[in-house]
Amino acid sequence: MSGAALGIEIVVVFFLALFLLHRYADFRKQQRMVLFGTLLAWYLCFLIVFILPLDISTTIYKQCKIDHEEHGSVSLVTPLISNQTAGNSTMATPTKSVPKVCYKPWSYIPDGIMPVFWRVVYWTSQCLTWLLLPFMQSYARSGGFSITGKIKTALIENAIYYGTYLLIFGSLLIYVAVHPQWHLSWYELQTIGITAANTWGLFLLVLLLGYGLVEIPRSYWNASRQGHLLIKTYFKAAKLMTEKADAEENLEDVMEEVRKVQESIKYNHPLRKYIDTILRKCPVEYQEKMGRNMDDYEDFDDKQNTYPSEKNLVKLHKQVIYAVQRHNRTHVQWQILLQQAMHLEDVAKNETSSAHQFVHSFPSTEPTSWLSPYLYTPTVEWYWECLLRQWFYRLLAVLLSLFSVGVVWSECTFFSTRPVLSLFAVFIQLAERDYNYLYIEMACFITIFFLCTCVYSTVFRIRVFNYYYLASHHQTDAYSLQFSGMLFCRLTPPLCLNFLGLIHMDSAISHQLKEQTAYTSIMGSMRVLSFIANGFYIYYPMLILLLCIATYFSLGTRCLNLLGFQQFVGDNEMTSDLIDEGKELIRREKRKRQRTEDGENRRREWKERYGNTREDTARNRNRNEAAEMTETNYSDTVPIPNTSPNRQAKYSRTGRGTERDSIELLEDAEPLDFNAETLSDDPLEADSTRHVPGRYLSMSSSRSRIFDDV
Repeated sequence: MSGAALGIEIVVVFFLALFLLHRYADFRKQQRMVLFGTLLAWYLCFLIVFILPLDISTTIYKQCKIDHEEHGSVSLVTPLISNQTAGNSTMATPTKSVPKVCYKPWSYIPDGIMPVFWRVVYWTSQCLTWLLLPFMQSYARSGGFSITGKIKTALIENAIYYGTYLLIFGSLLIYVAVHPQWHLSWYELQTIGITAANTWGLFLLVLLLGYGLVEIPRSYWNASRQGHLLIKTYFKAAKLMTEKADAEENLEDVMEEVRKVQESIKYNHPLRKYIDTILRKCPVEYQEKMGRNMDDYEDFDDKQNTYPSEKNLVKLHKQVIYAVQRHNRTHVQWQILLQQAMHLEDVAKNETSSAHQFVHSFPSTEPTSWLSPYLYTPTVEWYWECLLRQWFYRLLAVLLSLFSVGVVWSECTFFSTRPVLSLFAVFIQLAERDYNYLYIEMACFITIFFLCTCVYSTVFRIRVFNYYYLASHHQTDAYSLQFSGMLFCRLTPPLCLNFLGLIHMDSAISHQLKEQTAYTSIMGSMRVLSFIANGFYIYYPMLILLLCIATYFSLGTRCLNLLGFQQFVGDNEMTSDLIDEGKELIRREKRKRQRTEDGENRRREWKERYGNTREDTARNRNRNEAAEMTETNYSDTVPIPNTSPNRQAKYSRTGRGTERDSIELLEDAEPLDFNAETLSDDPLEADSTRHVPGRYLSMSSSRSRIFDDV
């Protein structure tokens, strides 16, 4: 098993990162460079989290071997035995005890592999977060029409970004070179750079962790309250509808600008190729509308028009990409939120059901597996949705709350080594005595996974206006994907160092002469900057306690609400108004969906009722046509008298026409769909409106054909 666990986890973590990226990104529309950069950043960060427990167990085994070599195969133990009855104390004879054998862990990684592995992973992630991802971020947002133009725009946008870092680093380097008392080597300069990056990451880590430690348990507790969850969904619906209307209005304005530009620049203009690129990014309905209103055969030299410059077209291209992506995102989110609201309303209705059968108001639009009808039956669904789910979420919320309390306590006391106050350090040291490596790895992995969940979930939840927003169901733009990759690469290394400090495996904080992990050796000794190792790294994490208190009382939410940002606050008048508005929006959408479903049911019943009649009429039409052809051939070969045959032909022709008209009546007659969207207050607009394909309207056209012969 030597090295096998490392290889298995490398493969598993890759597929995990790929799955999450597929959930948030669109593989068909996103640029390959954006997908690769984001996948690599997420993969490296997840890899650090999953491999660190293996490094810890290997380090404990090495420490056991060192202790075994120092003390030899036999150790002397001289306990002091007191004789209380005699009133004096005597020294017992030394006894010999054999120390426990150092068992090799099942996931032991040979020497020399982990330092190289950590060095490659760490420096690759740092190059991504500080150099490549900012450049790729600007490249993806650029509205340039060529690769050269996008690269130029990205370099100009990042000039200030890179210049600031170079200025700071150059100033520090000059100060170190001029100072007579400091003689720093390349290794120490490297350590200073790593310390600066970890300090910035720890500053942001504490803020995100303080929010997640409280919000994650509270979110599961609120999820067990169906009424609270439904009210909050109404609030989200009202906010999302406002955003959706804003996105549609923005898209209309941008499309109007595109229409004006494409009408002014004709087919033989040098800038026409840029217009075609912009039009390909527009929605299909707008492309068709602009294509109908354009005359490509008009020469641009015939009219003296003012044409936009290439710089203006680049700006317009960027606006089109952003407007279309935002419009699509809000549309998909509205459909998802609508489905959630209807499901919660169904749960509220089924809670009082005595049949214990879950009944849906509308059929689910999400695809289900073939095992669902057999395993997830209506009875099972009722017991889970109406009875078991809330108790499961409450139990999970209590467990997560206890875990959060343990993390806050350990963050405030991990600097104390005698006595050991950090709970996680106590658990690891107890398992270390018995060399229970499986328990050590599982305890480390669960703790790191919980910390990462608190931090990463906050990254996925935060929203910086409309510039950064991670939306599921493939609706995240390139800028937000790469920004999340940057945050992950900056937060993961200090998070792992903080965890090593919690379990007293970092000598820079615990001040113990113990074997260091390979990860800590790559980070370098923090004693180069003693004021950071002995000050900032120890006392700044205590700020988590204040942040947890502020999050528990929702101080940040209330401050944002006072500043004008609509937040869900229970005792606020604006919140109540938005809840009522969202409830009305959901009710309106349900009525619209009910009318659509009723129309489909009527069409289905009509087809089932008159489907056989249509087949019979089609069969009769073929039979009559065959008889007519036979009669025509017979009349050409056999002489017939002049009187009755004409009359017979006349009446027979009239009969066929009447029969054909009746066939057309049966074919054109369809049930009326009284859809509110197709009705108009003005009766004159009914004839001028354009018939939408797939929608059944009136039968006036077929009646006019019937009564033409009359």
